[in-house]
Amino acid sequence: MLLVTEPLFTDRLLLRPFTSEDIDDVWAYQRQPVVARYMRWEPRDRRQSQESVDQMSGEVRLAGEGDCLSLAVVSPDHGKVIGQVELVWLDKEDRQGEIGYVFNPDYQGKGLATEAATVALRLGFEDLGLHRIIGRCHAGNSASARLMERLGMRREAHFIDTGIFKGAWREEYVYAMLRREWRARHGGEVGPAGRS
Repeated sequence: MLLVTEPLFTDRLLLRPFTSEDIDDVWAYQRQPVVARYMRWEPRDRRQSQESVDQMSGEVRLAGEGDCLSLAVVSPDHGKVIGQVELVWLDKEDRQGEIGYVFNPDYQGKGLATEAATVALRLGFEDLGLHRIIGRCHAGNSASARLMERLGMRREAHFIDTGIFKGAWREEYVYAMLRREWRARHGGEVGPAGRS
């Protein structure tokens, strides 16, 4: 089991569980069409974002298959939530997981999402003991694909016409990383998340 109740720190960020007070910061990006473009949801109104924050605030532990850990990504400079990262426990026996992330466009292009997603990978591989972690994105979402490549994940699949997505057939990339690949890439940095 993995439980996160205390903040985790990187060089430039703080990651912590969501609270209901995060609504304004989360709504600031969830309402933007550019953010919702590749998500399964449309731009959210404030009530929908509040429901999202309420759900994410309860996602603090991975105790079994299907559980999701959601962490608010906070800039210590101003204390605002600038995005979110998630780690889902897909399969306990085969030790499989999945990461995801959503960021406010105002903070993209600075390496912050890569920094935060690295924490999610570290939690999965080092704290939960996963063997393999995947990430998926719409094939048109080149920024998300590049982020996974910066993380050291390999593109394993390009699925075509996997379903109808917002009125058109969806193409999807699947990336993955194995624990041994993580260790080879972060040999001197392995250990509990938030610590070197």
